Amino acid sequence: MTVNKVLPVSLELDKFKSKQMNEAGVSLHLTERQENELSTLLYEHKEAFETDKKQLGEIIGNEVDIIFSIERPYPPLLKRLAYPAIPKSREALELHIKELLDLGVLKNFGHNEEVEIPTPVMVAWHNGKSRMVEYLRAINTYTVPEKYPITRIQISLTQISQEVYISTMDAWKGFHQGLVTPRAKKYLIIIVHFGVYEYLRIPFGIKNAPSHFQIMMN
Repeated sequence: MTVNKVLPVSLELDKFKSKQMNEAGVSLHLTERQENELSTLLYEHKEAFETDKKQLGEIIGNEVDIIFSIERPYPPLLKRLAYPAIPKSREALELHIKELLDLGVLKNFGHNEEVEIPTPVMVAWHNGKSRMVEYLRAINTYTVPEKYPITRIQISLTQISQEVYISTMDAWKGFHQGLVTPRAKKYLIIIVHFGVYEYLRIPFGIKNAPSHFQIMMN
């Protein structure tokens, strides 16, 4: 019989500090007391953080919608074929798609389902690294914009100008942590040389993504 032992909180905290805190980039200017207080605070809320990049957060209650300013029949600009790609880019694209499938950002689109607005995808290269880019200009052209104010960086800097300590946290694949409405999903179908996929979460590049992310942050 195996008995699962529960480690004392102090030991769990020490383990958390030795692994997670070392990866968090904690300032070397903190005193020992300040570092311990920060470690304790983060440990108490550790379930809010994902550290192995295998699972995305999911922000519920603020799904992105897409409302078109036009009606059917849609113009040819919204109906494009998959882009051709060199073998190197094809291989990179397959890896990007696999990652998004594993994270639950994309799902396979049914072969017998009609694709009304296909969005082609290409691979952009910079300094030897690849990035998947969707042609969303057409969708954005006909999307009704939302009018939620985006916080200006100058205002944010003014608000923290008198602070002694500043903490920054990065939302890994931030937009992908937000969901989209059923109506938006039918507009967010991408086509590549090896299949058709549907976005379940907010893709980078759609018109109203920044305003929705600002709402989530607020």
